Amino acid sequence: MSELEDRKRDRDFSGENSVPVDSPESSRDEHQDKKSKLEPKEQSNAPSSDGITESDVGITWFLTPELPGFSGQIKQRYTDFLVNEIDKQGSVVHLTDKGFKMPKPPKKTKSEEAEEEKAELEKRKSFQVDAELRAKLVEVLGESDVAKIEEVYRNVTKMETTKRFEDKAERTQLHQLLRAAFNNQLESVTSPENTFHIALATRKSRVSRKDLIDRNRDANGVENWGYGPTKDFVHFTTYKENKDTMDVANILARYLRVPTRLIRYAGTKDRRAITCQRMSVSKIGVERLNALNRVLKGVTLGGFNFEDQSLSLGDLQGNEFTIAIRDVEIAPDAGLPLEKILEESCSSIRNNGFINYYGMQRFGTFSVSTHEIGKWILLGDWKTVADLILAEQENVLPVSKEARKIWSDTQDAEAALQKMPRQCVAENAILNNFAEQQRNGSTNLDYFQAINKIPRNLRTMYAHAYQSYIWNAVASKRIELFGLKIVAGDLVLDSSATGTSEDAKEGANADTNEEDEDFAEDLREAQFVRARPVTQDEVDAGKYNIEDVVLPTPGFDVVYPGNETLRELYVNVMSKDKLDPFDMRRKARDFSLAGSYRNVIHKPTNLEYKILHYSSPTQQLVNTDLEILNNQKGKENHQRYMKDKLNRFPEDKGGDSIAVILTFKLGVSAYATMLLRELMKVESSRRGDMCAVRS
Repeated sequence: MSELEDRKRDRDFSGENSVPVDSPESSRDEHQDKKSKLEPKEQSNAPSSDGITESDVGITWFLTPELPGFSGQIKQRYTDFLVNEIDKQGSVVHLTDKGFKMPKPPKKTKSEEAEEEKAELEKRKSFQVDAELRAKLVEVLGESDVAKIEEVYRNVTKMETTKRFEDKAERTQLHQLLRAAFNNQLESVTSPENTFHIALATRKSRVSRKDLIDRNRDANGVENWGYGPTKDFVHFTTYKENKDTMDVANILARYLRVPTRLIRYAGTKDRRAITCQRMSVSKIGVERLNALNRVLKGVTLGGFNFEDQSLSLGDLQGNEFTIAIRDVEIAPDAGLPLEKILEESCSSIRNNGFINYYGMQRFGTFSVSTHEIGKWILLGDWKTVADLILAEQENVLPVSKEARKIWSDTQDAEAALQKMPRQCVAENAILNNFAEQQRNGSTNLDYFQAINKIPRNLRTMYAHAYQSYIWNAVASKRIELFGLKIVAGDLVLDSSATGTSEDAKEGANADTNEEDEDFAEDLREAQFVRARPVTQDEVDAGKYNIEDVVLPTPGFDVVYPGNETLRELYVNVMSKDKLDPFDMRRKARDFSLAGSYRNVIHKPTNLEYKILHYSSPTQQLVNTDLEILNNQKGKENHQRYMKDKLNRFPEDKGGDSIAVILTFKLGVSAYATMLLRELMKVESSRRGDMCAVRS
């Protein structure tokens, strides 16, 4: 579904200090007098014209409602949002080089080329195949064909073997034998009849491993242009501007002529941003990757090194964010200046963190939330699922509206399919299947069959979104009832038992095809660890604090809180959707949810802020890795450079407009939008430019 492509505490606060987002400060006491039972918004099947709000997906609380916030523009320019990956060793990934300069081979005159060609011809005419290799060729091909091959090599002719080779392993062995016998200068191609067409290569397309190593040594004699011995995988830093991670992977795969699945990375990064992350690829020479810097637009590659293993999703500690918030204003009744608001709010977030909600981007940008579709999937109502995905909506990809109307008015899948844009992945999958069914004369559509044509990671993501909604709703109530105090029955991860059931493993390891990888990041969060309830003795002893507390997403392989009140919340919230948290197995394995655990509170590290004044809406407020690198190199090489672009933050040049620059680090799967929400006290769903900032 295309909305997914627009698309990852020391201080004690008691319950009475937290209020819903939409409750006015003056009504806090009145709100606290109400019953604590959580009442989710009733939902219908009709898409909302206004789109989904935070309260629709369970996001209803701040940790510090007593602190005022401020308004401002997030991602007004993509250079306002910088994301640098933090690798598994804890190092922040930066662009520190733009690859390496490959020396140009000296240009030869025509006479020199003619002399070399003449010498090469004489060398071939006097060439004798190694006796042992020739004997092997005769054994496979016969004396007559081997003599013809020698004639091909010496006099630049062509030939076809008389013998056919039906066995693939035998053909491969013969290809290798020919290369070894004739210095990699013969081209052998298998014909449709499984004979071999053999000719002298028009260019030296293959070279021996030794020649290749010698050719690619740097000035100090180190092979691979100074990067050392070849290993199975090349790892590299990818700097990208205003591009999605998967788009960049597709671009690299297209230029390198390899399947996209060979381009691996630890996590997806935002599109509307400038980001740095590590990637890996197999079976590619480092010089080919390096050469791409001449043709890539908005992407720079560097930091090459060889490794024995590829990167995999989750091979990171998190991300470092640098965010410029423009046009900052505080309300007239805030009662505090901006500096004081930032000082107190950042201090609170450093000490107490923020509620670790799944952010709004988890639930899509259409009028129909992904979790609403997930609910009907878990209910097994496949017609409603298809109707919601194909529904006419106000907040939807504009170019898809005509196709949606055609389907609504005519139920003609072929006609709707012709108008549905390709980027609407789920819609196209369903309509394609419907069209096929209608062409085959079916009058009763098989909705389950159509839903299963959606790429696996996308169709399962709807169900995961429903789990996220339940987690948000229960987390809100957990903070309302107990604040940041840990209570008996709260869950903590059990480090002594980290296994999982065979069913959960089977679900986690289900095969995915190449097209599923667009959405793999969203499934990575399901890490099957164990949790257990905290005892009263452990609470009294202060063994754990709120940072240790986790809540489960509903599933068949999790334990629910030992606290009866929290346990019943799962039942109460899900019963309104006619679902049972203790019954999460389904006949369709993809929708049989094991569940996972997520920390209730997330604390950033290295949270800092800076107030900056500026005059122009296009004025750049933070410098990118590429700008810093270019200007540092310019300075080192005594070339022109800009002093103001040697570091991340330019000097304050003054102006009437105010910006706040934030820097902080978040762990895996935490949402930067939720930190900004706690700091600014804004409704994140009203800010489409805050979409897709998950760590």
